[in-house]
Amino acid sequence: MATSITERSWCVVIPHDPQGAGIARHRIQTDLVPLVQPEMLADVISVVAELIGNAIRHARPLAGGVVRVAWAVRYAGGDQIVDVRVTDGGGESVPHRRLLEVDAPDGRGIAIIEALAARWGTDQDGFGQSVWAELTCSMHPAANR
Repeated sequence: MATSITERSWCVVIPHDPQGAGIARHRIQTDLVPLVQPEMLADVISVVAELIGNAIRHARPLAGGVVRVAWAVRYAGGDQIVDVRVTDGGGESVPHRRLLEVDAPDGRGIAIIEALAARWGTDQDGFGQSVWAELTCSMHPAANR
C-alpha cells in the first residue's frame, strides 16, 4: 500500500464571475511556483481555469455568490501530486465530456482536463458539487527530461 503525505494545502473563495477565475489563477501560481516544476504548474493552472470556467458558465454559485477553489501538494511513490477541487452550487447536469464538431467554438473543457490530469471526477453533497482533478509529476530526474 502506497503512503501519501500532504505537504501543503490551500483554499480560496472567489466570486462566481470571470474575475474570480483570474484571482484563483494568480493565487495558485504564487503558491505553487516554489513547489512544482514549470510544466506541471502550467498544467495545473490550465485545469483550474477550465474547472472554474465550467463552474461559472454551467453551475449556480454557493451561498454568497461564490465558488470555492482548493489545491494541495502531496507526495506518493516518488511522484509529486497536485490535487485541485472547485466547488459550486451544482448545475443542471454532472460535468461530462461532450462530442463536438471540429469547428465548435467551445465545449472542450473536460477534454482538456482529461488530457492534462491523471484522474478527475465529481462529488456532490448537500451543499453543492465539487469537480476535482489530480495531476502527477514524477520526482525522478530521468523521468522529467
